[in-house]
Amino acid sequence: MIDTPPFLDRGRPNVPNMVVSGGIVPFHLAQSPVRGRLIRLGALADAILSRHDLPDAVLTMGGQALALVAGMASALKFKGSFSLQIKGDGPVSMLLADATDTGDLRFTARLAEDADPAALPTSPKELLGNGYLAFTIDQGADMDRHQGIVELTGETLSEMAVHYFQTSEQHDCWIRLFCLKTVDGWSASALVLERIADEGGIENAAQAEDAWETACTFAETLRDQEIFDETLESGDLIYRLFGTLDVQIATPRALAYGCRCSRARLASVLERFGEDDLDHMVENGAITMNCEFCNVGFRFTRDELGEKPA
Repeated sequence: MIDTPPFLDRGRPNVPNMVVSGGIVPFHLAQSPVRGRLIRLGALADAILSRHDLPDAVLTMGGQALALVAGMASALKFKGSFSLQIKGDGPVSMLLADATDTGDLRFTARLAEDADPAALPTSPKELLGNGYLAFTIDQGADMDRHQGIVELTGETLSEMAVHYFQTSEQHDCWIRLFCLKTVDGWSASALVLERIADEGGIENAAQAEDAWETACTFAETLRDQEIFDETLESGDLIYRLFGTLDVQIATPRALAYGCRCSRARLASVLERFGEDDLDHMVENGAITMNCEFCNVGFRFTRDELGEKPA
């Protein structure tokens, strides 16, 4: 029996201790009702996605989901997290990505039991099928969670997210998500624009609408080769896109590898099972539980878990 019992062992698994400084660059257009974020995960995309034994089409969607939640969580004004969960009847039955207010990212996805990994479609619409998309804002254990749910609508994950904000939040936004696998690994990025209330720079509703449409038109010119160009700084890319619209860049924010699993957390799950169930879980002298986010296996001997008091 080990010296530290499972319920006291809060050690982290052997996962990357990785931080990408400047992973998110917020900005706003001084004379327009527009704020935005440019998100570039850098080495984090490969560190997170490559831990999952999933087809490339699924991981591509996962990288896009990570970039999306990273951008949304960066707007939180409190300590908490922003998560995206999708459940559908397609080959990908579940996808989950979340980010904390401090930029900690994690992701997991699950294939349907009858899915053929070697013959998956590539479009998110076909991968997910019919189902729902939920965004959840979690402010901690002592606060109520805010969750919005909509049906999956759109061909791409970008379109599905825009549909959510337009229907559930009545909030105009423009979202473009990117993910690419190269010889150097996975890369994932996003550009997000949000329409905000005018603070005096626009004289009337017609001008505000025209300013919003102009910003979206400029955003549409962003190309894959620009967003994935590691030699092109994020600030320079933002100025390239919106420099003529009086763009103001705010302080960049960091992103990090952020699986929140621990031995103690998984031990608490095992504590819910009865003695007979635990006995049946034992293989080769131990019970192994895998974290779905970081794909690390935690091994518990039967003696470590002990017996429940009568």
